[in-house]
Amino acid sequence: MAEIMEWVKNRDPEQREFHQAVGEVLLSVQPVLEQNPQYRHLKVMERLVEPERVILFRVPWVDDRGNVQINRGFRIQMNSAIGPYKGGLRFHPSVNLSILKFLAFEQVFKNALTTLPMGGGKGGSDFDPKGKSDQEMMRFCHNFMLELFRHIGPHCDVPAGDIGVGGREIGFLFGMYKKLRNEFTGVLTGKSLNWGGSLIRPEATGYGCVYFASEMLATRGQTLEGKVCLVSGSGNVAQYTVEKILDLGGKVVTLSDSSGYIFDEAGIDRAKLAFVKDLKNVRRGRMKDYADRYPDAVHTPADPTRDHNPLWTHRADCAFPSATQNEINAVDAGNLVSNGVVLVAEGANMPTTPEGIDVFLDSGILYGPSKAVNAGGVAVSGLEMTQNSMRLNWTREEVDGRLRTIMKSIHRACLDAAERYGKPGNYMIGANISGFVKVAEAMVDQGIV
Repeated sequence: MAEIMEWVKNRDPEQREFHQAVGEVLLSVQPVLEQNPQYRHLKVMERLVEPERVILFRVPWVDDRGNVQINRGFRIQMNSAIGPYKGGLRFHPSVNLSILKFLAFEQVFKNALTTLPMGGGKGGSDFDPKGKSDQEMMRFCHNFMLELFRHIGPHCDVPAGDIGVGGREIGFLFGMYKKLRNEFTGVLTGKSLNWGGSLIRPEATGYGCVYFASEMLATRGQTLEGKVCLVSGSGNVAQYTVEKILDLGGKVVTLSDSSGYIFDEAGIDRAKLAFVKDLKNVRRGRMKDYADRYPDAVHTPADPTRDHNPLWTHRADCAFPSATQNEINAVDAGNLVSNGVVLVAEGANMPTTPEGIDVFLDSGILYGPSKAVNAGGVAVSGLEMTQNSMRLNWTREEVDGRLRTIMKSIHRACLDAAERYGKPGNYMIGANISGFVKVAEAMVDQGIV
């Protein structure tokens, strides 16, 4: 394991996020590699950490003032052993190869866990959607797709949305793809309902996260009823995590964005959640506006000089980090455990640092890693692909039922794998092993390609 990790770091020394993701998986799958010498002989792990294809391109576009802007576009096609590449597009200034490779690497295992035939990929741009007009978004998306269209397709690579890419952006991207290829295919997921989208797709990651958390609590004879929950973020994942927690009788007291977080001791009820959806999805405002609208809530501005995030210092039963990577460090994890949290379910991708994960595992709380917990989004993306292929639209109840079944299946696969390798109840090891074995077996069957 140490040799593989050193090899990865030497090849790409600056890619810290990618190193972190690979290191976590390597530690988990070591017993599998020891018991399966054919994986070592065929260098399955070394092939898994190297993308099958990395696409980097420029995206020139014109802003509303007539100025030409230049951004970078990326697509990481990580592994296609069990199906076409599948993974979101992220538009955010922080986007770089390290972050996208970590996301694509995680996506391989996440997609394998869903039981659906999907490989792993990820892409996006360092373009910042904040403050951009609809016309600027359209021009950027169209120019982004002018290059990306050459590398994707319904049987090759099916992108979806991610941070900064919602229904509006998917519409612009699909419109240009359709024009360039002169065909209407299910090449992008997250589409609007009236032209090929799936019901439950916007809700899927948040709903699936809560379904997985419910399964975790059930192993200890508990439910979400009456539990106080901390949720970070305020985008799609956070919004629908809150919605499903409310459905199951829980109480949410926090939400956040890059400007800071709000603490509402009375709880974020359905009327307040509707305000947040309008604030973030329509008006594109900041969480400080929530405190202006509901004066009993307290807004705490973000302070990057702190060694911890005060959002995680409130007493609660459950935590749902749903903002971004590495938002919980060891200090935050310690604060959560000491303040009574018994469950952490990761809605964001890799929101906990390795040191924070160690705190959770050592404490014995229920810790659900992102590659298992937030797989609901890509699961329903897979269901959207199926509906597109069949030219059918399933009802809300049917899609939601399939999502819940998939999340129960992922939960059971994680528990079984952890038990089989002597780590009962360790969802991180279970998720990594279960996803790895499925992909590794496919790679062995297909030979050295």
